[in-house]
Amino acid sequence: MQKKRILLVASYDGSLYEFRGDFIKHLIANNYEVFAAAPIFSEKYFKKIKEIGATPIEFKLQRTGLNPIKDLQTIYELKSIIKKNRIDLVFPYTLKPVVYSSIAANMCKIPVISLITGLGYTFSGLTAKTKLLQRFSESLYKLSIRKNRAIVFQNTDDHQLLLDRKIIDVSQKVAFVSGSGVNLEQFRFKEKKTTDHVSFLLIARLIKEKGIALYMEAAEILKARYPQSEFHLIGATETSPSAISEDEINLLHQKGIIVFHGLQYNIEEHLHKRDVFVLPSYYREGLPRTTLEACACGNPIITTDSVGCRESVKEGFNGFLIEPQDLESLIKAMEYFINNPDKIKEMGINSRKYAEERFDVDIINNDLLQLIKSIL
Repeated sequence: MQKKRILLVASYDGSLYEFRGDFIKHLIANNYEVFAAAPIFSEKYFKKIKEIGATPIEFKLQRTGLNPIKDLQTIYELKSIIKKNRIDLVFPYTLKPVVYSSIAANMCKIPVISLITGLGYTFSGLTAKTKLLQRFSESLYKLSIRKNRAIVFQNTDDHQLLLDRKIIDVSQKVAFVSGSGVNLEQFRFKEKKTTDHVSFLLIARLIKEKGIALYMEAAEILKARYPQSEFHLIGATETSPSAISEDEINLLHQKGIIVFHGLQYNIEEHLHKRDVFVLPSYYREGLPRTTLEACACGNPIITTDSVGCRESVKEGFNGFLIEPQDLESLIKAMEYFINNPDKIKEMGINSRKYAEERFDVDIINNDLLQLIKSIL
């Protein structure tokens, strides 16, 4: 019997391998043929996608901004890819791939399962610009996903928001998964040791919405109170309007308040070296992958009681939830671990247990596979 063909569509080549590589392998192991589409493949990820048995395909996509002519060209290029490769099911994720490949697949009468990985910057509604973008994004979602056979969410808040805004209705088939999952063999557990110089780590895009500025402010205050404590930061500099200035970060690095590592790929190693993972994001997250990796490695978590973030913490069990954009709340949670270092080991063990129960990539990939089987 001929293998069913599945097209994954992403906005970034690295995410297909780093975030969906295990999913692709799982599909191939279950006798599906997988095509992985992204705008502009680097040689590194083109090779890696081929090595795991999928077919990489490039298409043109303007990742930021809106240009109706270019957007229409993207839709028709995706339509051509679907027809040329005789695709049986399209599986897009992130805003533009979901919108454009859903429209293209619907034109070809091919079923779509769209994955909402968080509603992000445009649905945060923090400025007049983002509110305008939000209204436009709502129109695009209404246009594109209403005919999709299923919509997968990473948290219940995003599902409710789309219902409230009448972007989808209650009759539409939905499913829920705990993020992209984490490979528990790759991100191994390592028990924390009690220490008198507690170290914190934040890994994120260097934008305000991720709580970077709040973390740096907390680090300045806590470093003065507890000079032995360490405050580490990993992330690539950004060009977005809400980017944190690299000069500002480097100044704190030179003062010995922040240890800035820049962009890093050996995340497991850094998580094992640090004690507590912090993500004070007030961005509309899906379910941040970094918190899942931190849970798997055995780090207690401090994150916000906000969309997506709250899913990774059981309050007082494996960490603490703080109020978004609340400096005192963040300082109090960080100070707890400085003053109670024995709790780091206990909550770190609980983080790993929680990861095994809920975030294991094998569980999530199997749930997605069963959904695909039900559609095909």
